[in-house]
Amino acid sequence: MAQEVVKPVEQVVLGEEVEHVRLITLNRPRQLNVISSKVVSLLAEYLEKWEKDDKAKLVIIKGSGRAFSAGGDLKMFYDGRNSKDSCLEVVYRMYWLCHHFHTYKKTQVALAHGISMGGGASLMAPMKFSVVTEKTVFSTPEASIGFHTDCGFSFIHSRLPGHLGEFLALTGARLNGKELVAAGLATHFVPSEKLPELEKCLISLNTGDENTVKSAIEEFSEEVQLDGESVLNKKSIIDECFSKDTVAEIIKSFEAEAGKEGNGWIGPVLKGLKRSSPTGLKITLKSVREGRKQALAECLKKEFRVTINILRAIISADVYEGIRALTIDKDNAPKWDPPTLDKVDDEKVELVFQPFADDLELSIPEKEECRWDGKYENSAYSTSKMTDEAK
Repeated sequence: MAQEVVKPVEQVVLGEEVEHVRLITLNRPRQLNVISSKVVSLLAEYLEKWEKDDKAKLVIIKGSGRAFSAGGDLKMFYDGRNSKDSCLEVVYRMYWLCHHFHTYKKTQVALAHGISMGGGASLMAPMKFSVVTEKTVFSTPEASIGFHTDCGFSFIHSRLPGHLGEFLALTGARLNGKELVAAGLATHFVPSEKLPELEKCLISLNTGDENTVKSAIEEFSEEVQLDGESVLNKKSIIDECFSKDTVAEIIKSFEAEAGKEGNGWIGPVLKGLKRSSPTGLKITLKSVREGRKQALAECLKKEFRVTINILRAIISADVYEGIRALTIDKDNAPKWDPPTLDKVDDEKVELVFQPFADDLELSIPEKEECRWDGKYENSAYSTSKMTDEAK
């Protein structure tokens, strides 16, 4: 009789310490390194430990397999749809941790090879050094499934040149490695075959000195030359269309441009935009526009509120319908509610942005000496069963 093979429990995040270098490997290759509750907890544990460790100088983060990280675990959210606030803890922890990605005290290098989307890209874009390859694929497609641009991207996108941020947030358009560097969403382009050698080099340097690390990466990197058809070469059209006040006006302007000679690239993008959740599009545009006037902490607090309110389906359950159509039934035929932009009440959209009671907001530490305060465990969420009135 064949003996049963018992597989060891998969370590979803690997943490290694090599003298002054620390390595994080996202280790769910079959799931494209999507971010689960366990992944967030382990990331926070390692990052806090190493920031406080005087011996740790350089932190490298990478993904195993063909993805860096495809973002949040959509099945986790879908499975929790019938249990109120089932994902509140992981959402709180992720937004709280996003603040630390942006403000980390040790030199960080992201080796973002392969798929780097949504929340997964939040582990790349804020790093001091973010290395991409010819196989890197970036996108923030959340609006298409009834969600919103999250994990700090209302801050990141709102600071891109012109109205590129609105374009990426609303269309979910994909950028390749070279485009990411050109757009300022990554710092260096390194051919994938050189990535293992670069990693070994960074480990052997055994330092977090920024100039030394930068020089080492530059030894392996190539100058970026954009393809002639790159969407980044369409800046004038993007700025013209995506500067409009409303989603409806943006689509109307984009349609007008699509009819002009040489603008064949717009057709597929426009088709995807029109198939997206009308509610998700309106929330996303408002969030990115607000992001221009908000500091990082304000953006994260806002995104936390919006995420919780979307998951609570206070104005629409589109996020669950979007996930169903994309990853559960895979019929790619979502039935949005409301079904069209003109049916989405702007006053209702405002509801998902409304502040929570002070003790229920995301707690972003304001003082340097309290950087790692504000954890979920110390929040009102973990210590009380909230009544509907308190929410």
